[in-house]
Amino acid sequence: MPRAVVTLIVLTGAALAAGVLALMTGALPLAPQRVALALAGQGDALARQIVWTVRLPRALAAFAVGGLLAVAGALMQVMLRNPLADPYVLGVSGGAAVAALLGLMAGLGAGQLAWPAFAGALGSIALVFGLARRGGGWNPARLLLSGVGLAAGWGALISFLLAVADPARLPGMLFWLMGDLGGVTRTPWWALAALALLACLAWPLGRSLNVMARGPLEAQALGVPVARVQPVIHVLAALATALAVTVAGSVGFVGLVVPHLVRLTIGNDQRLLIPAAALAGGSLLVLSDTLARTLLAPRALPVGVVTALLGVPVFLYLLNRRGTR
Repeated sequence: MPRAVVTLIVLTGAALAAGVLALMTGALPLAPQRVALALAGQGDALARQIVWTVRLPRALAAFAVGGLLAVAGALMQVMLRNPLADPYVLGVSGGAAVAALLGLMAGLGAGQLAWPAFAGALGSIALVFGLARRGGGWNPARLLLSGVGLAAGWGALISFLLAVADPARLPGMLFWLMGDLGGVTRTPWWALAALALLACLAWPLGRSLNVMARGPLEAQALGVPVARVQPVIHVLAALATALAVTVAGSVGFVGLVVPHLVRLTIGNDQRLLIPAAALAGGSLLVLSDTLARTLLAPRALPVGVVTALLGVPVFLYLLNRRGTR
């Protein structure tokens, strides 16, 4: 059996196992038999309500967010030719955060932040691409610098909004900024559909991405239309990040660490790397959210805290390993 098929089968099994664990674990543990019956629409009413209205939507949302961030990270790392690039590097998270905080200050609930956050993310994307094209030129270095500068500006504005906000609303704001899935009440099917679409696009774009990882000049010489492909890939990565931020707020380190770990395991073929990163990132965030719900139960941590606690040591290890090389 080809290695790619085996890898995807193993990662699919890991994703299913993480999902089952998420459905079983919580303030009221459920046995596997009760979970299976509830998913089939049978069994006792309490188990069905817990599975279908609380745990399943949250687990699917976590999988979608983790997968989108991992795919965005993989695309950004290819385009910037840096395996430690982060999907938030274009300031997408900051724009979404500012819009979400303004929505909270205006009285919106946690479940009503999707549209303001997505609008803020799209506005940040448009602004950073407009700044990158200013002067008639466009290249990844200009895009990166524009994103870093814009992210710093968003950070300052976020600090200002937190300083002047109503103290009663500060906990909700801080939870959103740290990344939180507690406000998920319905399955974000649109985010799952976007993740599936991005994973499927890895196959037709895979060859071009593999060549572009060698550098734009070599890719141009081998017939890849770099001037057209680069902006498309950057926009796809930015949109994936925007969708993830819309669902869960700012969840760090998933898009940074997961693609790099997958690359170390299976190689750098983007046709396999992107769908594998989607499965691995989704599984990681499902497990992280399960840990966030149960670590200090009955209190729940923001999932971004767990991913940071897991991601920081892994990132430092990868950074040291890369520096040693």
